[in-house]
Amino acid sequence: MSQDKWKAVESYITGLLIPPDRALDAALEASVKANLPPINVSPTQGKLLMLLARMQGARKILEIGTLGGYSTIWLARALPADGHLITLEIDPNRAEIARDNIARAGLTKLVELRLGPALDALPQLSAEGRGPFDLIFIDADKPSNTEYFAWALKLSRKGSLIIVDNVVRNGDVIDEASADPRVQGVRRFNKVLAAEPRVIATEIQTVGSKGYDGFAIALVTADG
Repeated sequence: MSQDKWKAVESYITGLLIPPDRALDAALEASVKANLPPINVSPTQGKLLMLLARMQGARKILEIGTLGGYSTIWLARALPADGHLITLEIDPNRAEIARDNIARAGLTKLVELRLGPALDALPQLSAEGRGPFDLIFIDADKPSNTEYFAWALKLSRKGSLIIVDNVVRNGDVIDEASADPRVQGVRRFNKVLAAEPRVIATEIQTVGSKGYDGFAIALVTADG
């Protein structure tokens, strides 16, 4: 089955279940205008994140990797009025665009964007006692996935959800000899995930406008 078919099916689903949304559409348009890489989640994936956060009853969410804030908006919309989302972004240009997109969506009071390397920000969050988070979404540089996951466990609780994007890499994840550091980063993470006794996890393959990829979902079964 071709990617054209995948896109057509996704367009059909989106047209049925995800009506036009001025804030989300504007966030995508601003990201394109700023030449950000088109690596944000798709609309159907974004709505899935929102649904998972709502089913989780999430009040505190951590996002590692903001990009233009598209997934941030979806996740923040799942929060109650007194909820809070912290999102981490290393790139100042992306952070500026994301802040504008988040503000346009009317979510500034719910969202805190921290600029800088995530592996610096995560220990700081721990030191500040900002956890545990109810849901953690990891969608940043893939070579660091294992380190991000380790911090996610430290900042979670029994019952937290940890979601990791882009774990299939167009199927290249099965190539143990791959020279792509992103593939090797995902492979290292997958081994750690499989061996981690504090979670129950699975991975789902996905197809659509973003091609062939997938995500991991881990339920934390013991306090970090």
